[in-house]
Amino acid sequence: QVQLVESGGGSVQAGGSLRLSCVTSECTYGACYCRAWFRQAPGKEREGVALLSRFHGNTYYADSVKGRFTISQDISPNTMYLQMNSLKPEDTAMYYCAADPQSCWLERPSQDYKYWGQGTQVTVAS
Repeated sequence: QVQLVESGGGSVQAGGSLRLSCVTSECTYGACYCRAWFRQAPGKEREGVALLSRFHGNTYYADSVKGRFTISQDISPNTMYLQMNSLKPEDTAMYYCAADPQSCWLERPSQDYKYWGQGTQVTVAS
């Protein structure tokens, strides 16, 4: 059974950095072809922030985080990261890692993703 566990959230001042981690288990190549970070702020829809295609290693970023966030992965252990720099108050949200057997694309709805972690809170103070 695929499991995703996030960590690394916290509170920082604007301009600061955080690195989120997502440790996965049973997340085989086929089960987790696309791995992603989503976020959801109160009263807003869940949005895709960064995606990573496991086969190609291609990455995709939302315009709002491009140039500030970096998604990466370790093959062993099976961990995915989201390095977040130059954080802004509007980055405040619950951050989730997700995975799915299908391909990655930014416009893909969050409800299409099969596997989810429990989330980690990121709060950026102005």
